Amino acid sequence: MRILDRHGLRLPASRGRRIALGWALVVGGILGFLPVLGFWMIPLGMAVLSVDLPWFRRLRRRTAVWWGRRRAGQQGRA
Repeated sequence: MRILDRHGLRLPASRGRRIALGWALVVGGILGFLPVLGFWMIPLGMAVLSVDLPWFRRLRRRTAVWWGRRRAGQQGRA
């Protein structure tokens, strides 16, 4: 995935390990109120899951399009 590659993050080659890592990050993010974990883990886990799961891929793409339109609208006002 380009987003993760751009930042130099390497994902496991095994599809099962990628899915397990993604879900572990999402669950850890849900427990973000604990001292060691953080809410930043949720979007990272969803990005990892979007490599293999179409539902998360569509959600990531919709979010990227929404964010791009939002940023373009803000730049037009400034």
